[in-house]
Amino acid sequence: MGQNSVRREGTQPSVPHARERGWDDELHGAGEATGAGGESATSVPAQAGRAARRRGAAGSGDGDGTGAATAASGAGGRAAGRAAARKQAKKAGKRKVLRWSAIAVSVVILGTAGAGYAYYQHLNNNIQSGGRAGGDSGVKKAAPNALGDTPLNILLIGSDSRASAANIALGGGKDLKDDKPRADVQMLLHVSADRQNASLISIPRDTVVPIPECRSEDGKETFPATTNQPINTTLSRGGPGCTLTTWETLTGAYIDHWLMVDFAGVVAMADEVGGVPVCVKTGVWDKSNAVVKGGSGLKLPEGTHEVQGEQALQWLRTRHAFGSDQNRAKAQHMYLNGMLKKLQSQNAWTDTGRLMGLAETATDVIKVSDEISTVAKLFDLGMQLKNVKVDRLSTITIPTKEYPQRPKEWLEPLASSEKIWSMIRDDVAMDKNGDKAPAKGKPASAKPKKTAAAPASLAVTVVNGTDGNGEPAVEGRAKKIAAALQEQGFTQADSAKEGKPAKGTVVAYPKAAGDQGRADAESVATALGLPLSTVRADASAEGIVLTVGADWREGTTYEKSQDKAGDLPEGASDKAECMDVYSVYKWDGKS
Repeated sequence: MGQNSVRREGTQPSVPHARERGWDDELHGAGEATGAGGESATSVPAQAGRAARRRGAAGSGDGDGTGAATAASGAGGRAAGRAAARKQAKKAGKRKVLRWSAIAVSVVILGTAGAGYAYYQHLNNNIQSGGRAGGDSGVKKAAPNALGDTPLNILLIGSDSRASAANIALGGGKDLKDDKPRADVQMLLHVSADRQNASLISIPRDTVVPIPECRSEDGKETFPATTNQPINTTLSRGGPGCTLTTWETLTGAYIDHWLMVDFAGVVAMADEVGGVPVCVKTGVWDKSNAVVKGGSGLKLPEGTHEVQGEQALQWLRTRHAFGSDQNRAKAQHMYLNGMLKKLQSQNAWTDTGRLMGLAETATDVIKVSDEISTVAKLFDLGMQLKNVKVDRLSTITIPTKEYPQRPKEWLEPLASSEKIWSMIRDDVAMDKNGDKAPAKGKPASAKPKKTAAAPASLAVTVVNGTDGNGEPAVEGRAKKIAAALQEQGFTQADSAKEGKPAKGTVVAYPKAAGDQGRADAESVATALGLPLSTVRADASAEGIVLTVGADWREGTTYEKSQDKAGDLPEGASDKAECMDVYSVYKWDGKS
């Protein structure tokens, strides 16, 4: 896993539209229209054919030939409908092949619609879920690219819960049974809008970051915002939704979903896959010693091994033997990279037998956010990862330093980590292969663009959000930008009395204003040199609202430095062939 510095020669083939690959449009993009019952809306030609058949059937043969004629019309409609349907099906191609419905799943799995549907429901009933967010980060989903696709961000959480006997047996700590769990592992999986590359970004569990106000999962308790607690406490403050909201606040990037697994779940998944390949440069034994108590118990000889069961959990929890939290994240990345390779080698996305086993185990041990809490949605989500090549999957751990108040226990992010968050927000590839020319395509919408209203007729509220990166807000920033807009003819531009921290600058307009609202907002962005990607529809916006973010702290014309593919902060990329072992924990493979 990690970056591949070898670039392919020759020209880059055009990148297919994401929806042409068979991924679920309705889950992550503008798919087909759906009816009240959730079924895909029928194509117009097919509807016409069925309408014609209804007319034919309705012909009553009243003696004047009308019934026969209508029946004939109906027959013609049936033929036309079938021909149109065949044409439509052929055109849909790959997109239709992988779209799941309950009946389709049942046929694939068991071959009988009745028993298959029952099994499908069984899998659905296995799934535990919770709310997507635990608070309000104020972060909005990224605007679609030229092809209408958006990046996909998934937060992966490893819980240290001891709520079950199995988790106590694996993780110890019988006295922790009633404690709220913490987020022992946290990784953000970012998949590019074109689904050509992906990045896995970790934050060490003891990293202190700003944690926003969060609600408990049952909505009965509210936890105040804090700036002096490590990020792993977010799970106990409001469940996985709070962890997601914290990541959104930290990164400024919208996170679509979360998935969470506990100790027992890790073991079950490793066993289902049949072992995950990992590697150490020397033998390792992570055990207690005179200086450091505890340890994961991991014991492996030098070389590559396939870990499963409890040994897989030990690998993921090992910190002391690998030297630091940063290196523990590296080892976790190696594990996930190995699992992805193993699944690809097993044809896990197409082999029915493997799919059944994985579905049974995964739905039983993984908890997910509500909007992906069905087998169909999880399958569609998995299909979005199917074609990302391992050499385009980058593994990143954010750079950190000792937290001054508790230097031997906690960490804090270096300022350079903001570059990583910026690349996620702007969907810039974190591997060097991403510097090739992007795919060309027609805009997502063929509708004629609206003409913006006269600048003097547009009311624009400017909000100071320059403190969005932990630095103090630039005093008077909103007034200065409002004045610059007034000079450009937006005479109704005014500054808001209250600020609102924001990582990136955004021009929001009311969602209900539609194309006209977007055109008006784009005219504001253009006047200040802002890229059109900063323009967002917002259901809560009242008029045009320009929030000046932490990325624009000076000047009246926006001049953002462009992030380049693979241009990461020093020490962030953590690709490793084999893990180094800290001297105290080296094992000769004999004793």
